[in-house]
Amino acid sequence: PLPAVLVSCGDDADNNLLTVAWTGTICTNPAMLYISVRPERHSYALIKRHMQFTVSLTTAAMARATDFCGVRSGADMDKWEAAGLHRYAGHAVVCPAVEEAPISIECRVKTIMPLGSHDMFIAEVVNVLADKDYFDATGRFCLDKAGLLSYSHGAYFAQGQNLGHFGFSVKKSDTKRRK
Repeated sequence: PLPAVLVSCGDDADNNLLTVAWTGTICTNPAMLYISVRPERHSYALIKRHMQFTVSLTTAAMARATDFCGVRSGADMDKWEAAGLHRYAGHAVVCPAVEEAPISIECRVKTIMPLGSHDMFIAEVVNVLADKDYFDATGRFCLDKAGLLSYSHGAYFAQGQNLGHFGFSVKKSDTKRRK
């Protein structure tokens, strides 16, 4: 399973959305991520021209729009309008972000690595835009409440069941273990 994300690219005059499942974090300091895109995709040229993009995490409520943006070309239509999504101006990049997304990650491309069918855009995270509705009263960002979308073998799934926190498998308990 992979995250199914919407990647926005371009500028105010010419922008587009595409769905990407080949993406992930590759470094924490500096914060970096990658997306892999086929060179023949309409958005590829926009990303390469501007050397920036925004990754917006998607939710179960966005599944139809996410799928639509992956099977239709922005060369033929305004996918924002056709998918019923709304853009808002980026803060650290010229490309817009997806208003419906719980979190959008603004990125600047550092390297383009040709791999074969896809080129990998390796990018530095320059800003994170988070929906205030996902913050609790203590200020903790509760992304687990978003019902994030994932993609596996041609199907979309909603995430949400918490199975444990990092390190829970080795955490010492207060009770003594029997030998």
